Amino acid sequence: MTPVRVSVVGAALLRGDRVLASRRTSPPRLAGFWEFPGGKVEEGETDQQALVRELQEELGCVAAIGERIGPDLLIGDTAVMRVYLATLVSGEPQLRDHDAHRWLSAAELDDVRWIPVDAPVLPPLRAQLLGIKRTGASGGADSREPR
Repeated sequence: MTPVRVSVVGAALLRGDRVLASRRTSPPRLAGFWEFPGGKVEEGETDQQALVRELQEELGCVAAIGERIGPDLLIGDTAVMRVYLATLVSGEPQLRDHDAHRWLSAAELDDVRWIPVDAPVLPPLRAQLLGIKRTGASGGADSREPR
């Protein structure tokens, strides 16, 4: 039996009390499903380094990576995915590897069809989104940033 190893990271990219969901275009069996953007951890990278690189490649933006959220998510028999809270540092998410993006509130998390591996992250993410206090009427900065 091949040992399980961390190989994939995803970002729960936060803006105020919303999280970015990105709609996949491939592979065909997952096209149309929504996911947390991210990708494979390369040899010699930490999860955080890989996630910063993947977000730059996939979305064209720079993010600060915070704490992990949710459990290790098994992908087949040999890989796991870990999801981290993140916030934008610069740029806006671009459509490069996806055909749509949506900023979802806690109440809207069930409005999209998530890829199955991401589903266990939704309950702790919902709690996180509900716990964020925004400043100002326009939604301003978060009063609590991910560590």
